Amino acid sequence: MPTVEFAPALTRHVACPRQQVQAQTLGAALEAAFRAAPALKAYVLDEQGAVRKHVAVFLNGEMLPRDRALARTVGSEDRVMVIQALTGG
Repeated sequence: MPTVEFAPALTRHVACPRQQVQAQTLGAALEAAFRAAPALKAYVLDEQGAVRKHVAVFLNGEMLPRDRALARTVGSEDRVMVIQALTGG
């Protein structure tokens, strides 16, 4: 089962421990993780269900493009990390 973890910058708002979930896509993995902490969903996904602009999703250490991340297939040994992306100028 894939493992989903949220960075401390997100979990300080809504507690959500690292968890193993049953899923075939990254989007399904996140939805399964949100069941443990439903309020976290609003921090990660926007009103259209897309990854928010200031959130980065990594699969096995590789940052995924926000517009394609949720459709990405995940395997049983995969590790998903969701972080709050830093922006600025």
